[in-house]
Amino acid sequence: QVRLVESGGGLVQAGGSLRVSCAVSGLTFRRYGMGWFRQAPGKEREFVAAISWTGGTNYADSMKGRFTIARDNAKNTVYLQMNSLKPEDTAVYYCALDSRRPLYSGSYYTSADFASWGQGTQVTVSS
Repeated sequence: QVRLVESGGGLVQAGGSLRVSCAVSGLTFRRYGMGWFRQAPGKEREFVAAISWTGGTNYADSMKGRFTIARDNAKNTVYLQMNSLKPEDTAVYYCALDSRRPLYSGSYYTSADFASWGQGTQVTVSS
């Protein structure tokens, strides 16, 4: 059974940094693409960043230059490093796994690309 567990969320001041993690179990992690999404209160879930099994990355335009997605296949973990945080970055951050398409090398942009999800971790940025 595939399981995704996020950690590392919390409260940070505007301009600060935070790294969230997502540990994956239940499959051969290195063969699958991963993504991060977020959902703020009253808003739809939105794409943040993704990384393919080969390490290729893509980002939402508003996160480029501030957020970095990375993976550690030895630890079965994907990370999202967030710098220069703004109050509008406040949201629940979810990691997602493209569990239906091992070895897929295309880019990811939507939640429909991902079949497995974590429970989310809250990130709050104070002004």
